[in-house]
Amino acid sequence: MTGIASIAEDVREGRVDAAEPARAAVARLREQNGGPQGLNAFLAALSESEALALKVSSDGGRLSGVPVAIKDNLATVGFPTTCGSRILEGYRPPYEATVVKRLREEGAVIVGKTNLDEFAMGSSTENSAYGPVRNPCDPTRVPGGSSGGSAAAVAAGIVSGALGSDTGGSVRQPASFCGVVGVKPTYGRVSRYGLVAFASSLDQVGIFGATVADAAELLQVVAGHDPRDSTSVDLPVPDFSEERDTGAEGLVVGVPTEYFGDALEPGVKASCQAALDMLAAGGAQIREVSLPNTRYALSAYYVIATAEASSNLARFDGVRYGARDSSGKDLGEMYERTRTAGFGREVKRRILLGTFALTAGYHDQYYGRAQRARGLVSADFEAVFGGGVDVLFTPTSPTVAFPLGERVQDPLQMYLADVFTVTANLAGLPAISVPVGVSDGLPVGGQLIAPKWGEKTLFRAAFALEGAVEAA
Repeated sequence: MTGIASIAEDVREGRVDAAEPARAAVARLREQNGGPQGLNAFLAALSESEALALKVSSDGGRLSGVPVAIKDNLATVGFPTTCGSRILEGYRPPYEATVVKRLREEGAVIVGKTNLDEFAMGSSTENSAYGPVRNPCDPTRVPGGSSGGSAAAVAAGIVSGALGSDTGGSVRQPASFCGVVGVKPTYGRVSRYGLVAFASSLDQVGIFGATVADAAELLQVVAGHDPRDSTSVDLPVPDFSEERDTGAEGLVVGVPTEYFGDALEPGVKASCQAALDMLAAGGAQIREVSLPNTRYALSAYYVIATAEASSNLARFDGVRYGARDSSGKDLGEMYERTRTAGFGREVKRRILLGTFALTAGYHDQYYGRAQRARGLVSADFEAVFGGGVDVLFTPTSPTVAFPLGERVQDPLQMYLADVFTVTANLAGLPAISVPVGVSDGLPVGGQLIAPKWGEKTLFRAAFALEGAVEAA
């Protein structure tokens, strides 16, 4: 698949019809998505007739004619927004997420909405009410989650870029499993307006690209202050693509010992070690560091995330929008019947866990302690970056993509898939997953983490790493 910048340049220069890239993407989507063995990566998409009727401007937008896929928890005009849930089946929002609006303003064409774990709660995209997504690298395996549909769409070459959301690794982990690039920016760098809330202090819009350059192009467009999001920060957005040829010379790369323990599969560890050797060969200084409070991160994350989810999902009650079961005898029974039928098993589990963690007798014992642990995790990062480290390198996931159905009945094992990614969300740091190798024929991702607002350095390291892996 041609890169995003090349597609846009061909359209702007008139070398291809402005609508042709989107039409080709829709054709690929129709070929690969449906049927018993299809990817099931899209929940809604442009029809062939809509694709044929497309009128796309070639007036010079940065993303002129570029086909893009959008995770189905981002509000879009012209498509349903279901969050992979029966409770929002068929819901069409009357407004659009800021990030989607910015893509359109730069000439991008939204070709479809991608499948996800229901309300972004999952690590395999098997929790969708509309069926699981298959990994294009091996259709018997999961694509990761919760943004598995977006990752699969890019990995399959349907689109060069897509949007996802990342609450605890939901962009980076599927990027690793599918062999593509996934970026989680600094909390506040990209507007969350129009992103259906799961855990508001952790949620972020993330980017998938076939390459680091593709991810940089999309982030360049969607980043920046938005007055409609109170957590959006008004800071200049640097030019990420300027770092393409800077190289690794002089970079100080920290390697946290806590991320290279016994939980790491040997093949993943070997690929990550090889990546570190490549960075060192390119002139980077590799330094072993410690993030001792990492051991609290996963537990703290799942308390905070479920607590915030129980509050955020209270709005789905059958009264204002979405599905409603009206067979109850009173309002209370209508609420109960609607939510029982509308929410899936994992969503119910997290609502119950979060509600318990926020009850009067347990609030400080669980939620309060989790927030204090979050502070310790953040302090670890601040100490390491304050000690002269430019970026950290870790595995993105302890394993490669696991088989469909293997962990569905074991929530604890499923949650452990996020063990290396939740820390960046807890601390609000920018992070990226870059393909660094293969283990047992499946992709391995390496994660780079930078200080807050350090996306420019993050992309410098990512470009250097990608170049070294491709040259090897």
